[in-house]
Amino acid sequence: MSESVSRRAAIGMGAAAAALVATGQPAVAAPPATVAVGRAPVSGPGAPVGPLGPTGTAQATIRQAYAAQKARAGGVWHSHIAMVNSTGALETVVADDVDRVTHGYSVQKLAVAVAVMDKIDRGQLRLDQKLDLTADIILGGTGIYFLHTVWGDDVTVANFLTAMLLVSDNTAVRMCGRVVPALEINEILAAKGFTHTRVEPVANPNRFFLGVTTPRETHDLLWRLANKTIVTPKSANFLLGILRWINGYHDGVRRNMSSAERSRVATKYGADYDELGAARHEAGIMFDAAGAPTLTYAMFADSLGDLDNYGATHPAVQAHAALGRVMFDSIATVTNRTAKARHPVDPFRPVSGG
Repeated sequence: MSESVSRRAAIGMGAAAAALVATGQPAVAAPPATVAVGRAPVSGPGAPVGPLGPTGTAQATIRQAYAAQKARAGGVWHSHIAMVNSTGALETVVADDVDRVTHGYSVQKLAVAVAVMDKIDRGQLRLDQKLDLTADIILGGTGIYFLHTVWGDDVTVANFLTAMLLVSDNTAVRMCGRVVPALEINEILAAKGFTHTRVEPVANPNRFFLGVTTPRETHDLLWRLANKTIVTPKSANFLLGILRWINGYHDGVRRNMSSAERSRVATKYGADYDELGAARHEAGIMFDAAGAPTLTYAMFADSLGDLDNYGATHPAVQAHAALGRVMFDSIATVTNRTAKARHPVDPFRPVSGG
């Protein structure tokens, strides 16, 4: 992709060829929300980082690792990390500028997927419903559909949701817009209690930029998804199955893990650049050995260098990898957890063979 076109710009443009044309309109993050300064509670969404925060050894280790990796990677970070403690309560471990309104880039695909599943839950759409995949809707950047070089398939809603979440396919975003227009996505997100998490409509009602979110709202979406309250359990299981699958994104949080460990982490990354510099984001959920959601992370970093490096060697992505190992090792210390009912055959167990 041309250096003059950000990935964000490509998604909202009108035709496949336009994905390689500069817009001259880089993404601009909204100003941060005003946050009152004072003594915050020691647990829950408002818990601070530092002396007033959770005091457990695992939590302290995560906070120390976060501070070190943030300093090493540089840029400006906005993050929320929370972990279930030994009593079964969810504690905020890291709260770093958690109400900052920022471009989520491809992390926003989580919110888009939730909106699509909400419409399915209401009986207005089906996972097996098919749409034609035509040449005029194809986008490059990330994904698989543009690699086909020829198009004309009929693909199910399940197909393009899988592509959007597993390999962050940009064409799949446009397919979502065909079944849930931008304004409807925002209405669904508002009805679910999100104040800032929105897509950005454009002139075509079925197209949109991926829009903005905050670390706190991304955490909330993830925790509700993991506990199957933001959509029906069936829909939540479908999305989590994709996000946890071992063929997904491995450069960041899941890099230094075995395949079995990776299958216990549902993750979504987002990467782009604007006039502030590069942005490298990752958000997800870690599950304990019994299958219960145990830790959430929503890490947004912008104003970074190395704009065109979307690989594992980017300093912020290296920081995510180091933090992923620390966070995963930390959840081994959690006790008093009760797993929710699971299918008798583990759907996340890798199967050998091609």
